[in-house]
Amino acid sequence: MATQDEKQAFIDDMARRRGYVLGYHKGMAEADFDVLKAADALIGAVYTTQRSLDRKTKELVFCATLTVMRAGKGQLQSHIRAALAHGASPEEVLEAIEIALPEAGVVAFQAGFEAWREVVGVEGIEPSIQVFDGGDGVR
Repeated sequence: MATQDEKQAFIDDMARRRGYVLGYHKGMAEADFDVLKAADALIGAVYTTQRSLDRKTKELVFCATLTVMRAGKGQLQSHIRAALAHGASPEEVLEAIEIALPEAGVVAFQAGFEAWREVVGVEGIEPSIQVFDGGDGVR
C-alpha cells in the first residue's frame, strides 16, 4: 500500500513529465494507485518517452485524435496547451483540429475549435445584422 507521500511524489512527477495532470489522474492516485502507475507506464512507452516523434508532433496528434473522439474540453485543452508549450503555433494546433472535419464531422470539429478558441483567446466577428444564431437567441 502506497503512502500519501508516495502518491503525491508520483503526481508531482507526472506533472513534471507531462506538463499537466488530469482530474482522473488525481482521483486514481487516491482510489487505485496501482492501476494509475500501470496506465502511466503505458503512456510513458507511447507518449512521454522520446522516440521518433518529437513532443510537439505527439501533442498535435493528440489534439486531432481527441477532437475526433469528442474528448472532454479540459482534456483537449491540456494537450492544446502542451502543444503550444512545445513549440506549436496556434495555427498549427488549429490545423490539427481541422483534420477532424472530413472524418468526424462538423460537430466534433466545433467542440475542438471551441476548446482551441478558449485557450488561444480568439473572440470572433459578430454579424452586423440581426440574425438567429442557431441556439442561444437572436443577435
